[in-house]
Amino acid sequence: MLALPQREDSDSELLWAGFELPAHDAAVADARRRVRRQLRRWAFPADVCDTAQLLVSELFTNAVLHSDSSRISCLLQGGGTRLRIEIHDQGSDSGVPLPYWATPDDECGRGLLLVDTLAEEWGVDRAGDEGGRMVWVELGPIST
Repeated sequence: MLALPQREDSDSELLWAGFELPAHDAAVADARRRVRRQLRRWAFPADVCDTAQLLVSELFTNAVLHSDSSRISCLLQGGGTRLRIEIHDQGSDSGVPLPYWATPDDECGRGLLLVDTLAEEWGVDRAGDEGGRMVWVELGPIST
C-alpha cells in the first residue's frame, strides 16, 4: 500500500505541481529528475518516487516519439487516496495509444504494458480545444 505524505495543517490538502519541456529526447531524463525532486519535496516514499519516475519516463518518451508536439507538459496531483500524473502533448494525431505485445526480439513496444501493470488506472483523453492528448495514470490506493 502506498503512503501519501500528510501535512500537519491539513489532512485533505491537494498537492500539485507541473512543468513543461521541449519535445526532445533529452527532455525525458529531465522529466524524470523533476518528478523525483517534486515527490521527494512532498515526502513520498522512495518506492512511489521510483514508480512515478518510470511511468513519466514511458509516457514522456511516447509523447516525444509518437506526437508532432513541440512541447510536452506534466502535471502531478496528490491528495485523497491517489497520486495522479498527467502528460499533455500538442499532437494532432487522434489515435489512442494502446499496449503493444512485443516479441522477445523487439527493442521497443513494452512501455504501455509497464504502465498498465504499474498504474492502478490509466487512460487517454483529448487535451481540450487546443488539440493534443492527455495520457494520465493514477497510483493508489494510497493510505493516509
